[in-house]
Amino acid sequence: MDVAHYFINADEVETEIERVRKGRDAVIEEIRRLQTSITHMGPKEAPHELNALLDVHLMLLQDVELIGGVKHWITERLYNAEWALTTQLEVIARHFDEMEDEYLRERKADLEQIAERVLRAMKGALTPLAAHPKAQRSPRKGTQDLLLDDTVDVPLILIAHDLSPADMLQFKQSVFAGFITDVGGKTAHTAIVARSMDIPAVVGARTASQLVRQDDWVIIDGDAGVVIVDPSPIILAEYGFKQRQGELERGRLQRLLHTPAVTLDGEKIQLLANIEMPEDANVALKAGALGVGLFRSEFLFMGRRGQLPDEEEQYQAYKRAVEGMNGLPVTIRTVDVGADKPLDNSARDDAHLNPALGLRAIRWSLADPAMFLTQLRAILRAAAHGQVHLLVPMLAHAREIRQTLAHIDQARAMLDNRGVAFGAVKLGAMIEIPAAALSLKLFLKHFDFLSIGTNDLIQYTLAIDRADESVAHLYDPLHPAVLRLVADTIAECAAQGKGVSVCGEMAGDVTLTRLLLGLGLRSFSMHPAQILAVKQEILRADTQKLAVWAQRVLQAEDPSLEMAG
Repeated sequence: MDVAHYFINADEVETEIERVRKGRDAVIEEIRRLQTSITHMGPKEAPHELNALLDVHLMLLQDVELIGGVKHWITERLYNAEWALTTQLEVIARHFDEMEDEYLRERKADLEQIAERVLRAMKGALTPLAAHPKAQRSPRKGTQDLLLDDTVDVPLILIAHDLSPADMLQFKQSVFAGFITDVGGKTAHTAIVARSMDIPAVVGARTASQLVRQDDWVIIDGDAGVVIVDPSPIILAEYGFKQRQGELERGRLQRLLHTPAVTLDGEKIQLLANIEMPEDANVALKAGALGVGLFRSEFLFMGRRGQLPDEEEQYQAYKRAVEGMNGLPVTIRTVDVGADKPLDNSARDDAHLNPALGLRAIRWSLADPAMFLTQLRAILRAAAHGQVHLLVPMLAHAREIRQTLAHIDQARAMLDNRGVAFGAVKLGAMIEIPAAALSLKLFLKHFDFLSIGTNDLIQYTLAIDRADESVAHLYDPLHPAVLRLVADTIAECAAQGKGVSVCGEMAGDVTLTRLLLGLGLRSFSMHPAQILAVKQEILRADTQKLAVWAQRVLQAEDPSLEMAG
């Protein structure tokens, strides 16, 4: 951010601190007004994700590290207010850059967005976040200004260095057809809201806001992550055709909503949803999910500044998800944080070279028994309201299994002693470490079902850090070793009559649906938006024929070539 840098006099310190405070308070008041207006809108105009993202911005605005750091630079270094704010922003941003988890790393964009608005509030130039019919790109890099004009009668594409989630409100009430940002990624908050509102978008387009000029014709191919500027008439016509085809395809898929997922040879397939928050249960139902195969409970824990959700808060959240599924099963994974996903940035541990191999998931839970028991009690209580499956991540050792089961028994005893109602749960384990995939008999001795987390299984099997762009091209779900571990897990569960599902990205990849069916998978868990496309593949499949082909793929030196053939 380009701001003035100058030193102040000692008697100006309080004045500069007050300038920052007033700017911050103005932005807080603006966001709270916006949240109030959201309560009067429907889910299409303002999906529940948006209110949650505004809460994140409020949390960052009140972050003690940000506030204290700004005061430090003003008081100790005599920086002017703008200089102090941007300096502290750079300090905190480095913490985000060091995070291995992509989702948390991209929260830096939220920090930059709120700092930008504070700076503009300090100048008295804070633009309202209310909706308006039309917008065009502002010339200044990093700005969120939306310049408005009622005269245009064609759809517009908004191009900016970055967009805040609050700005997204304008899209459904304006002529915007989509947006492009220089920064961000597929798990960025803005991208999440765009997907939930079905808005075409490309994020992370580097210097798009500098290179694309006002009044340029632009095509956004959100599926491919491609932006085409000033397309030729032929390209324009081709994408017009693709757009109409896409609309027709979505319409055709919607007709499959109430069609049972049964293969040509009569195999019934279970299609489940992955969710992050209790309110997502409604989205899962509308997508035709037969249950929740993965409730990522860690989203209830993140961004709390050390104030972890207590038993009652967790119980109410899990209960809402269970009741929201109307009797269908809900699989709640115990908290998967630690190392690269700290709950409190001030407690970061930078001593370890590879946090992905450190104290995370069940290792973190077992290291904090009080926290773990609190979560287990909340999950067990929620099980009194419907079908609950309890899923444990990242187990690898027999002693970890024993300790986990002992904690579950202890949680039951604690509730029983308090006279608090709780329900029975099915117990499951994630298979995401090669050691676990090679110890299936041990796992199936203690657990009712297994869930294959292919994202981490691929990472650990191939020694690929998914956050490292220099080796990301080696991340391969079709590597023979990965396929062998997946196939063996499915086969062993079938042999012992235990349930097994895939809840990683492979489950929602339609190019892999036939292969997983051929390997014997009968339960898929994915993002709700992917369910109908996967169902279409299932309805066209014959698992008996696919089983023979899948074995050829499994034996191939290069399975991708066998898949293509």
